[in-house]
Amino acid sequence: MEVRTRALEVLCLADPAAKAAAALDLLAAARAGAALDAGRVLAAPVGLPGRPPRPVLVPPEQVPRRTPFTPEGRAALLHAVCHIEFNAINLALDAVWRFASLPDAFYRDWLQVAGEEAQHFSLLREHLQGMGHDYGDFEAHDGLWAMAEKTRDDLVARMALVPRTLEARGLDATPPMQAKLRRAGDLRAVEILDVILRDEVGHVAIGNRWYRWACAREGLDPIAHYPVLAARHGAPRLKGPFNLDARRAAGFEPDELAALG
Repeated sequence: MEVRTRALEVLCLADPAAKAAAALDLLAAARAGAALDAGRVLAAPVGLPGRPPRPVLVPPEQVPRRTPFTPEGRAALLHAVCHIEFNAINLALDAVWRFASLPDAFYRDWLQVAGEEAQHFSLLREHLQGMGHDYGDFEAHDGLWAMAEKTRDDLVARMALVPRTLEARGLDATPPMQAKLRRAGDLRAVEILDVILRDEVGHVAIGNRWYRWACAREGLDPIAHYPVLAARHGAPRLKGPFNLDARRAAGFEPDELAALG
């Protein structure tokens, strides 16, 4: 098996359960010594990423606000997180196949992320099913993949704006969401989000590490260059409250944390 070629094949899978299982198999194969094939330049097929016909994707402003204090609202909220985790599998796999001739550690890091995101997706989907729903039952938006498209030709921008911007928002959003779910009595959801938050600190740290590596390779100041990239690609303005402890653990510098306001 050539790991990067297989990562593209898994990215093309439309069935969510098959994609999650294949991402975990791919991680296991890489850890067992399968060839990464780092130097191969792969062509992008039409129609990335593979995904099921549902959920229906709508603009972010058209996704209804969700309250966890009704059964339907709680299911919709958890569906939104489940959708994020499905997209996160795609994003990690995309980093593996798209960017050639990087250190082996880069590919191993993002394969780990893909595997852990697959676990997160599966945990949330199982919980949704226990509530009488499934992935695809509610509308969702495509903001994460839209940023992946914008940064498909720029490793520095991809590392800056997907893991350490969009995915880092989850570090901030998760504790308040857990507090609401705890008040709503859904302790299993709180437990699942504990796992996700723990792992996402590591994922954002991986993004920070490779962002700084890519900046150093190109002679860029990572702190000064970040707002340039954010403006160029229309990254959302970050809003508090911020989980500074988690962001610190994920490797953000003091100057970056101070700039959050």
